Amino acid sequence: MPQVIVGKWGKSLAVRVPVDVAAAAGLVDGEAVEIEAVDGAVVIRRDAAKAAAREKAEAAMAEIIELSKGVTLGGLSIRDMINEGRR
Repeated sequence: MPQVIVGKWGKSLAVRVPVDVAAAAGLVDGEAVEIEAVDGAVVIRRDAAKAAAREKAEAAMAEIIELSKGVTLGGLSIRDMINEGRR
């Protein structure tokens, strides 16, 4: 877990989010997040609407993957085509 330094930014305190953490969370420059203190810990959450949209997109992706299982094209499965493309 990366360690960061709390710094001063005007009259507020700021924490820089390392690029690998931001990428893993899907954060982008300028995105609004929610922040609160919970039992002495600082909790930062992506905006609830964007998080819900991301969950819906991930569920749709999982459904597409499930529906594509067993689908063939000219007798080849999608997996066969992927493996053939790697040769």
